[in-house]
Amino acid sequence: MIRIIKTFLKLIVFCLPGIIFNVIGVAVMNHFGLPIYLDTVGTIFFAAAGGYLPGITVGLFTNLCGAFFNSEEIFYGVVSVLIAALTAFLAKKGYYEKFPKVLWTIPATVLLTSISGAFIEDMLRLVNSFDSMNSLSKLWEHFLQHFSLELPDKFLAILIAFVALKFTPLKLKEKLQSLSKMQAPVSSEMNSAINTNSKFSSSLRTKLLFHLMMITLFVAGSISIISYWTYRDSMVEDRKKIADGIVSMVVNEIDPKRVDEFLEKGYGAEGYIDVERKLYKIRASNSDIKFLYVYKIMNDGCHVVFDLDTATVEASEPGSIEEFDESFEPYLDDLLAGRPIRPIENDDKYGYLLTIYKPVYNSVGQCVAYAGIDFSMDLINDYGRMFITKVIALFSGALIFLFAIVLAFVENNIILPVNTMAYCARNFAYDSEEAREKNIERMRNLDIKTYDEIENLYSAFLKTTSDSMHYFENLRKAKIEVAVMDKLAHTDSLTGLKNKTAYAERTAKFDADIAAGKAAFAVIMVDVNFLKRVNDTYGHEYGNIYLINAGKLACSVFGEDKVYRIGGDEFVVVLDGDELSVCEGHVKNLRQMIKKLQADTKLEPWEKVSAAVGVAYYDKRRDKSAEDVFKRADADMYKNKLAMKATRKD
Repeated sequence: MIRIIKTFLKLIVFCLPGIIFNVIGVAVMNHFGLPIYLDTVGTIFFAAAGGYLPGITVGLFTNLCGAFFNSEEIFYGVVSVLIAALTAFLAKKGYYEKFPKVLWTIPATVLLTSISGAFIEDMLRLVNSFDSMNSLSKLWEHFLQHFSLELPDKFLAILIAFVALKFTPLKLKEKLQSLSKMQAPVSSEMNSAINTNSKFSSSLRTKLLFHLMMITLFVAGSISIISYWTYRDSMVEDRKKIADGIVSMVVNEIDPKRVDEFLEKGYGAEGYIDVERKLYKIRASNSDIKFLYVYKIMNDGCHVVFDLDTATVEASEPGSIEEFDESFEPYLDDLLAGRPIRPIENDDKYGYLLTIYKPVYNSVGQCVAYAGIDFSMDLINDYGRMFITKVIALFSGALIFLFAIVLAFVENNIILPVNTMAYCARNFAYDSEEAREKNIERMRNLDIKTYDEIENLYSAFLKTTSDSMHYFENLRKAKIEVAVMDKLAHTDSLTGLKNKTAYAERTAKFDADIAAGKAAFAVIMVDVNFLKRVNDTYGHEYGNIYLINAGKLACSVFGEDKVYRIGGDEFVVVLDGDELSVCEGHVKNLRQMIKKLQADTKLEPWEKVSAAVGVAYYDKRRDKSAEDVFKRADADMYKNKLAMKATRKD
């Protein structure tokens, strides 16, 4: 709550120059007697530069200040608010960026102010003229008068505001636009994406805006209706008191003893004309008295004792009988019994009337007649229309201002933070560590400071994302370490080829295939000859080179991923699938390459690789495991070694 109050006070302080500029504009124009006002320059400038909230604030408070000098100014606050809303809308559409486009805002603004101003002015004049505004021609005439006055005023005001905008620093505009924002400014790319996604009918912004609008309209309608009926009831009660006092005056002029004589003789009765003349004076004392009369109520109707002429209705003669009006039927028993009845409101061919009957009692407390008046209530309707116009005009500006504040609060405390967090989450890139760090930095740069649950959500969102990225990074490093360790565990340290552990895992898969009845593979055994001779003659360093060259030779034929070193001088090659079709050719090729190396006199002893090669294919009739195939390949290799006369005895 304190944060909201501070934001509101900051808004008023920032908008104060616009309010002052508007007031000064009016004062200067009045001083020189010019037919323009310039009371909207600040409103238009702040609306175009800062948006809805600053513009509406300047417009409304300008009229509130003007009310100190002219009370009716407060009712035109809604016009200033509408100007601010229209200007902010047009500025958002880019109409205040270039001079040719800003000219299009002039007729729209003039039309808005002319229509709303003419309507409010006509409704406020009801209290003086009692004009019911039935004539559209009068409204049209007032509209044209306003249009002729508003056109030069708004033309000059918009141009002044436009020029001022061009010389206003960008930082000041950004400050105005971020008055109620609770986070750092977002990039144009993010803002564009957020606005695009928020256009869906099911967006949170749309839902909140709809409910906020409904609540605002409900509150405005409720206040207007309650105010109107409270005011009207008060007016009716006042009229009843006035009418009751007038009827009491009539009763005082009637002599109960002579009612029957007046009823029988009429104008022929002594003093009748004098009493009638006094009744005319009573009626003349208040212009709202439409009819005044004295009746004696009997079963057959109302017997006229006195009845006064009006400009449109001729009075009934004394002694004549008037039929009971339908509106009196619920009160007939009381009237015939001579009891008082409550005032009656009736709207008929004579207009909206308040009828009051008051008994005329004789000395023994017997009702001998009723004095009655029909009090015109048309004025209440006229005042009521004028009052409701004032209420609507007064509250509309204030409610639009409150609507703008609440909308700005919702937009900047809920919608914008949620949308920017959603944007960051939706566009999070996992491609590289650098990309992840940039995404985390973008989230931190949002700097959401709403001091409520939204900020808690942002903090939790940022912490969870940051912790997750650290976890993923540590996991990635751990996987790399595991992969390195796994590679070391499966790699021969001397030759860099796969080792016996890797071979065991491969043959385990072959065993599974054998059990499943889908095995098809071959094992080639390569046993290096004369390793001991090289070691003893040239040293183990050259012996190692000899083994490395042997591995390279096997890889050049079968491919590096097929060759395993399983012992000191033993290599194994494993082929499966489509590779089986080339196995025999590869084995033959390897043996030929070994013969060629042996025959090359230019090579050093450790370069002249010699090896016995044996091969065996999986045979489901003979082999129960990959080890059985290996043993047959080893046996075939030994035959090749004997043929090469390179057994281990040397």
